[in-house]
Amino acid sequence: MIKAIMHGCNGHMGQVITGLAAADDEIEIVAGIDLSDHIQNTYPVFTSLDACEAEADVIIDFCSAAAVDGLIDYSVKRQIPVVICTTGLSEEQMERIREASKSVAVLKSANMSLGVNMLFKLLKEAARTLAPAGFDIEIVERHHNQKVDAPSGTALAMADSINEALDNVYTYKFDRSKERAKRTKHEIGISAVRGGNIVGEHEVIFAGTDEVVEFKHTAYSKAVFAKGAIEAAKFLAGKPAGFYDMSDVIG
Repeated sequence: MIKAIMHGCNGHMGQVITGLAAADDEIEIVAGIDLSDHIQNTYPVFTSLDACEAEADVIIDFCSAAAVDGLIDYSVKRQIPVVICTTGLSEEQMERIREASKSVAVLKSANMSLGVNMLFKLLKEAARTLAPAGFDIEIVERHHNQKVDAPSGTALAMADSINEALDNVYTYKFDRSKERAKRTKHEIGISAVRGGNIVGEHEVIFAGTDEVVEFKHTAYSKAVFAKGAIEAAKFLAGKPAGFYDMSDVIG
């Protein structure tokens, strides 16, 4: 049985992971970290990492960007692998994470969904075949009206996956309203839609002459990210120091 510490246990995603882990016979949450103690969990909850001395095989993080620096220090100090699911990290924080991965196993991905990460692999394969044949590439992402960043990190990660497969010769076009010009051969258009309570939709369009190929992923609830985080934790427990992502989890 893999023992996990849930960092941010009383937040929405922390509670979703808590519920999924309780029904999983391969992983157990043995302790939680959260500034709020308004929820009664089946495991002890500490208001700070320093107060938590629980023995664990892995840490799952779904907290805030402000708390990630302390988490990294704790992970390195106690030599506990960590799955970082918190978004909105600065480049300086990402550099700290990469540095920490030299001494402890760290997993960080733009999106924790197993389906999205499988799609990354499929997009690379499609791009290698369709782009040389003259197919144009467009990405459309849709999210709820409370999301503040655009385009989404996942949309950018999809574009990066495609671009990597094509020797990084493509540029990204985020706004076509500022100029009157035909699209160029080596560009990926990325559009963002915000409305209602859409959890997350990503559509990648390969448009050729007389035919269109589309890839689409729809998240109907945030549970897909929680499930991915649990699978990542199972994968990371016991791994040697290094920087991992969800592509390592799905193989």
